[in-house]
This record gives sequence, C-alpha cells and structure tokens, in this order.
Amino acid sequence: MRFRNAFPVFGLLTTLALAGCSTSSDSASVDDKGAGPTVQTAQIFNDAYGVTKDAGYSLPAIPIDRVKPQFRRQVVSYQTTERPGTIIVNTRERFLYYILPNGKAMRYGIGVGKQGFAWAGTAYVAWKQEWPTWHPPKEMAERRPDVAKYVEDGMGPGLTNPLGARAMYLFNEDGKDTLFRLHGTPEWSSIGTAASSGCIRLMNQDVIDLYSRVRPGKGTSKVIVIQ
Repeated sequence: MRFRNAFPVFGLLTTLALAGCSTSSDSASVDDKGAGPTVQTAQIFNDAYGVTKDAGYSLPAIPIDRVKPQFRRQVVSYQTTERPGTIIVNTRERFLYYILPNGKAMRYGIGVGKQGFAWAGTAYVAWKQEWPTWHPPKEMAERRPDVAKYVEDGMGPGLTNPLGARAMYLFNEDGKDTLFRLHGTPEWSSIGTAASSGCIRLMNQDVIDLYSRVRPGKGTSKVIVIQ
C-alpha cells in the first residue's frame, strides 16, 4: 500500500476514508435523455487503453471498441469560469471534466453508484492513493456476506480490487470527509452506467491519467459535483 501522495494530517482518517465506496456489476444503462450537451472534441485517446504496466501490476487492455465513443478519454471544448485544474463531475451526464486552459477540458467517462448520487456540492481532493486497500461499508457486507471479511482488514491492492489502480478522497470546505471518492475500477463495462453501489468510477487507464494531473490540497484541487 503506497502513501507517497497522501497528506500526513489525514493518516488517522485512513480507515474511514477507505470505507466509503463499494462496487457491483449489477448496473443499468444510461437513458438517452440523460445525455449532456453536444461538445466539440479536439482529441480522443482511443490508443490509451492497451496493456499498462504500473507499480508492478499489469493492467489488461480494455476492448475500447466496446466502450461508447463519448465515454472514452478526450479533450473537448468546455466554457467555464472555473480555473484550470478544477474537476467538474456531472453525475447525470456520466462525465468527469478536468479543466484545461483556453476553454478546453479533459473529459472522462464515469460510472455512478448510489453513493455517487447521494452527494453534490463543492469539495477538494484532500489526499490520493495509488493501488488503495478497499474496505466495503458495513451496509454492503450485510447484503453480501462474501465481502464481510474485508470490512475490518480490507482487501489489499490488486487487479480485482474494486477501487482499482487509484483513489482520490474528497473533503468539504470544513475539512470533513464527504465519503465521496473518485476511483478506478476493473469493471470497464460499468462506465456510462448507474451501478447498484459505489461512488464515481473511471476506467483504470483513465484514473491513472487523472491522478497524475491532480495536486491534493484545498487551494489546488477544487471539485464540483453536480446532478
């Protein structure tokens, strides 16, 4: 487990922070009426989803031709008054935007779970973690006894870990954990869907890219979640 990018002040909150999100393959497709406004794509990264070596792990290639084009990583036109580096999560559209200079944004397709719809507002990335340990919430363990053993000790990092290759933990303006996370997932087919549980998930290759751009801290990683 690696904490190279974690803020020490949040060390005591690790157990709580890791317990916020869960995952399930039980999902439903997005209704066409939920699609967002048409935007102009400047660049699409279809070649970014091959086998990826990372921290001793070998992430399998994603059959990207089976992912709808709008949910693949791409640079799009995006007009906003928010400064570059801001993250805007639109849970209805199933898109996450990382704001770039000059009216552009890097857009990623996301999957949204129940926890993902439970909160909206402004937060910041308090800390982030590579190959995190997963602690399912107790409510999930009650529904699925097969994961109960991970509530206390957690599931160690790996290719089947529901949090995927990266996790970013959102705190509100008062410095309190929102229990809202941006994280990877091995279930690439859940991108663009509303899953039965979990927060905001990205394909592992995408969450690695987003993670590399984000600098944790209240003044450097504003996140706006809209529904």
